[in-house]
Amino acid sequence: VEALTEAQLKTEERLEKLTERVEALTEAQLKTEERLGEFVAGLESLRTEVGRLSDTLGFGLEDVARVVLPGWLSRHLEVEVEELRREFVEVEGRLVEVNLYGEGLLKGKRAIVVGEVKSRIFGSEVKNFYENTYTPIAEKMGIEVVGVLFGYLIHPSAKKLAEELGLHVIASYER
Repeated sequence: VEALTEAQLKTEERLEKLTERVEALTEAQLKTEERLGEFVAGLESLRTEVGRLSDTLGFGLEDVARVVLPGWLSRHLEVEVEELRREFVEVEGRLVEVNLYGEGLLKGKRAIVVGEVKSRIFGSEVKNFYENTYTPIAEKMGIEVVGVLFGYLIHPSAKKLAEELGLHVIASYER
């Protein structure tokens, strides 16, 4: 009986220690969940700020394009355009947003310039621009449309595809 009593006491001690550990783990879990919630809130805030920064850089690059592209278009393609602006063009009942839009002359004939601005341009961006912006606008307008993509970095896949599709990719440092 004495051995059973001693075993019972040890079991109760172990159970008490186990209960304390479970309580400590529960408290630690609650703190972890609280900190995780703070982390998620911080991450959401960071995502918002990065989005704003991305917009700022994107609009800054558009401003560079508005200054650089008219001269480039004139020198390389004989396109004369007074200004390039952001425009929404209605095509088949939907509005197509165009980063750079300008009306002008291509070798003396009326033409439109449509352009997309991206910091990094890969083949997929060229394909997307061609299918979703350039082609619908070109089909609607019925006049010559010059398609350009302007960015900081032009990947070789973008140059190759743009050439195949009759588009022009221009890096910000090109004159």
